[in-house]
Amino acid sequence: MDSFDYSHILTKAVDELSDSRSYKGLFHQHKEGDPLPSSTSLQRIVELSRAILFPGYFGNSTVNKHTVPYHIGVNVECLYNLLIEQIQAGLCFGQENNGLKIQEESSRETAALLAARFIGKLPELRRILATDVEAAYYGDPAATCFGEIISCYPAIRAISNYRIAHELLMLGVPLIPRIITEMAHSETGIDIHPGAQIGHHFTIDHGTGVVIGATCIIGNNVKLYQGVTLGAKSFPLDDNGNPIKGIPRHPILENDVIVYSNATILGRVTIGRGATVGGNIWVTEDVPEGAKIAQHKR
Repeated sequence: MDSFDYSHILTKAVDELSDSRSYKGLFHQHKEGDPLPSSTSLQRIVELSRAILFPGYFGNSTVNKHTVPYHIGVNVECLYNLLIEQIQAGLCFGQENNGLKIQEESSRETAALLAARFIGKLPELRRILATDVEAAYYGDPAATCFGEIISCYPAIRAISNYRIAHELLMLGVPLIPRIITEMAHSETGIDIHPGAQIGHHFTIDHGTGVVIGATCIIGNNVKLYQGVTLGAKSFPLDDNGNPIKGIPRHPILENDVIVYSNATILGRVTIGRGATVGGNIWVTEDVPEGAKIAQHKR
């Protein structure tokens, strides 16, 4: 049998891949005591949060009204401990990437405080998610009950991830909120940036291909259909030709707006209260209150 020796190719590849110039900006230097966020732990955090917010639908399915306090208590304790660990990892990552140094004891204490504050927000999160479930149910003639919405509809999974991530972002937690919304993106095809501001009774019908940018502001009772993009039209550049970050660049949708499938709305434009945007159109200007815009018929 012929023997093949390609070790010189492998050695050359190792040498090239190990050259610091090749991995500049792509390498994370591990430091002892500085953990990295874990996708497995963050998925568990989402699962626990869903089980607390929607008991019986997620987590233990045998829960009943007599055992709810027990199950929620156990889940909250587990969630709290996982959150401390992952928030601390996010804080370490954020400090490192900002060129600062954070003490392990200080980061642990801050993580515990932020974890407790997040859990304190869960009752309000449940209240607003209940309005999202209601909006999905009354907005879809095919829906048979609230339970079907919670169990089956991708919008509820994506919106619940978004609302969890948004609260963490508002508490100042780095990195982790974006990971959580990207988990929902992978699961559902719905891409909601955690920085977006979204009111109550929000729903997305079907959902696949929806994109909601970081600086979007969405009012109450807003409904989107599949394929809708709420994106940026252009990126102002700094003196070095790089995009300026953090400026408002995505649309504002006021209360009671409906946007139909595959509509694209770009830039810091306002879609006025009660307006309807038809499917498959491109919008880069303000839409007046109550207006209905659609493709022109030939």
